[in-house]
Amino acid sequence: PCGRFPSSEPSPKTTPTPGPSCLCTSPSGQPEGLKRVCSAPQLGDQDKGSLLKRKLSVSDTEPCFVDSGSSKHKKQGQLSSFSLSVPENLLDPNDLECSLCMRLFYEPVTTPCGHTFCKNCLERCLDHTPQCPLCKESLKEYLACRKYVVTTVLDMMIKQYLSQEYAERTKTHLEETRELSDLTKNVPIFVCTMAYPTVPCPLHVFEPRYRLMIRRCMDTGTQQFGMCINDPQKGFADYGCMLIIRSVHFLPDGRSVVDTIGGKRFRVLSRGMKDGYSTADIEHLEDTRVEDSDELERLQELHDAVYEQARVWFQNLKIRFHNQILQHFGPMPEQEADIQATPNGPACCWWLLAVLPIDPRYQLSVLSMTSLKERLVKIQHILTYLQSIPSD
Repeated sequence: PCGRFPSSEPSPKTTPTPGPSCLCTSPSGQPEGLKRVCSAPQLGDQDKGSLLKRKLSVSDTEPCFVDSGSSKHKKQGQLSSFSLSVPENLLDPNDLECSLCMRLFYEPVTTPCGHTFCKNCLERCLDHTPQCPLCKESLKEYLACRKYVVTTVLDMMIKQYLSQEYAERTKTHLEETRELSDLTKNVPIFVCTMAYPTVPCPLHVFEPRYRLMIRRCMDTGTQQFGMCINDPQKGFADYGCMLIIRSVHFLPDGRSVVDTIGGKRFRVLSRGMKDGYSTADIEHLEDTRVEDSDELERLQELHDAVYEQARVWFQNLKIRFHNQILQHFGPMPEQEADIQATPNGPACCWWLLAVLPIDPRYQLSVLSMTSLKERLVKIQHILTYLQSIPSD
């Protein structure tokens, strides 16, 4: 009731040192007597961040055992085991709710300032600002370490004494996770740049909504999201490419560098929004296979001609542009023996689309094509035009 914290050291059985003291009262309003006051020096602001304001201590309640035939209690030398015992009628589920989501704690984590939240809730708050949501104390060092360790005692207490409530909370969490795992319904969309199958696409993620999106893609195990360019009327384009996350490097301030590579192409069926980022129901695109042998032979000849034309164009680039392309997109893919081996066609086409200096809207029109022949013709026209321009 007095708000003072007792010292962790045992109280000496001597006369209290004169000094400021606290007079606590009983529920009836009568004084209970003088309480011992900790005389330790006050901590500075820099020291506060390294200590928990709430600690579970068992030093004052050491376990005891009883000898057979004797009623004398003896202190045990070392703490061999500790079992938590809580009267069930005193445990209210409302006391174990996260102050952010107002639901029972799920994977509770405790910050250095002593406040406890669901792990996912705390991460979402730290996406916006590196401060405790309750006391506003700085959590920059906590965010940089990213060691969100579950508070074991609290987690065990919930599972043991609130098993029914915990089962319902777990069921809700799994349903939400399952909803985020569908790769055709409510697919998260990163509205940024053009992406292509088999082509690397490194991303610098700093916006809170996309921090959340990337984290969800990792937590659900899909490790995929859609990439579309912006559309002033619709929000994002009708066609895009799935990106597969290969690795995520978190920076100390919460930003991240995400290494991705292009996967399947898709067409947007409907648009939505979830927690600040765009979503879409999509259908995947595949090239129409050519079955006629004569037509396939002509397609192969067209592919070989375009590949050779592209190789010559790339070799004749100025060394500065040549090195920039190698650094960002890697070398030109090798010529493939079977040009219809994958649903997206030869990788060289997508590599060329990524490096050719053309308008993104034109690139988008080529991305949406399901005919390899039409795609090769488009790329051939672009290469012919670029080679006709005299170099400076």
